Amino acid sequence: MLSAQEIHTLSEEFETKPPPEIIQWAVNAYGDSVAMSSSFQTQSVPLLHMVSQIDRDVTVFFLDTGYHFWETLMFREQLAAEWHLNVFDLYRDPRWDVFVLQNLRRLPVEDPNLCCYLHKVQPMQRALNGIKAWISGIRRDQTSVRAQAKILELQDDGLLKVNPLLNWTHTDVLRYAQEHNLPSHPLLEKGYRSVGCAPCTIAIGANEDERAGRWAGRGKVECGLHTDMFQKKKLTEVQQDFNLEIK
Repeated sequence: MLSAQEIHTLSEEFETKPPPEIIQWAVNAYGDSVAMSSSFQTQSVPLLHMVSQIDRDVTVFFLDTGYHFWETLMFREQLAAEWHLNVFDLYRDPRWDVFVLQNLRRLPVEDPNLCCYLHKVQPMQRALNGIKAWISGIRRDQTSVRAQAKILELQDDGLLKVNPLLNWTHTDVLRYAQEHNLPSHPLLEKGYRSVGCAPCTIAIGANEDERAGRWAGRGKVECGLHTDMFQKKKLTEVQQDFNLEIK
């Protein structure tokens, strides 16, 4: 296992390395204990393509929240079939089913933090148990939170988060997609430049920030997977962030 100092040194070295080289390093170093996550939107396609070229056996976690656009689910099926991806769907803990069904419409609107915690954070926390390296597609140009990220980030529980695209910009994503003739999410041409769950995503103008359509007007820019919330494994540690009462 690499020490914290070794990870820091490697992370600094990777600042000048291309994403495929970083991915290849993670696969070589962690083998069956490496996995990636993907939302299967347009910005996700380059990373998925790179992984499919390097090692198709890498597990790709997809968070099936139950609130996705139909187009997202079909796009996921298309890419998984065409690129022979090893996709594994993640769902909320069944113990939340009654609560969610009772609050199905109001949950994503009135308490998006709780909705994301139940449908994204908790399922990913469980899925990463036993995984040593987690490849994500975040970029520094996406949000102020992600601007502070490192290419290699050692989590409190020993999990190594690997962010190969961190230094890429939106332009880099488009360039790679064009060079490799990659497909785009079917909602992109309708103004959905960043696609999340249907109740929390709207179409935006061409000159707006690409994530402006996510949780618009709700003072929220992250689902929690890439914030301090992900480090908190107990409900009591995050419950103060929620609006709806959990009984």
